[in-house]
Amino acid sequence: MSAKRIIARLDVKGNKLIKGVHLEGWRFLGDPNEFCVKYYEDGIDEVIYIDAVASLYGRENLKAVVEKTTENVFIPITAGGGIRNVNDAYELLRAGADKVAINSGAIKNPELITEISNAFGVQCVVVSIQAKRVENDWVACFDSAREITSLNVLDWAKKVEDFGAGEILLTSVDRDGTSRGMDVELISLVSDCVSIPVIACGGFSKVEDFVSAIKVGNADAVACSKSLHFNKIVVNDIKNHALSKNIDVRI
Repeated sequence: MSAKRIIARLDVKGNKLIKGVHLEGWRFLGDPNEFCVKYYEDGIDEVIYIDAVASLYGRENLKAVVEKTTENVFIPITAGGGIRNVNDAYELLRAGADKVAINSGAIKNPELITEISNAFGVQCVVVSIQAKRVENDWVACFDSAREITSLNVLDWAKKVEDFGAGEILLTSVDRDGTSRGMDVELISLVSDCVSIPVIACGGFSKVEDFVSAIKVGNADAVACSKSLHFNKIVVNDIKNHALSKNIDVRI
């Protein structure tokens, strides 16, 4: 069984790290590269950069952020936001990203998943699913959850796997930025309906959340943001607690 991963998620706007609640109400925190280098030195396994406004405004600032990061950070980097075609993906990969994350582009054109997968390999494609609870169901959203679709999250997760996604970044919109703990029910349902790795995101606040997402939710990785950005927790604390619960993590 492969080691479970702890991933730092950094949402950016322009060249600034931001963090909000429910993917809105952004607060500017500083230079994303400085945060990223710190997490790398602390032992984070991977980094995910998401340009939170690229899909809305068509900006391309993320390439510069990735290029700068790769000068000092030597772990897998996923970059996403505003990817509309294979060339957009190529530009981020050329800037130094190891994987690309797509959400809006995939919802509008699911064949884009296949096109990028065919061009660069399945392992390169992460489909981001922003899941929001609507009545008794979870539906997929895009544009930082401003747009709510009629797509059932479980059905959509199965489809993105069929189209060629290598991983799913599953964000609970309802838990994002709240520090209320992760939506283990959502994580478990999605993890159990696909065979590709699921990265759980949204609500992480304490070491126990990592364990519940892995052991109960059956996630392959957990992406943390607020708890790291505001120094509420450090990577070693998560890993040490995971090891004490017999979860294999990278040391």
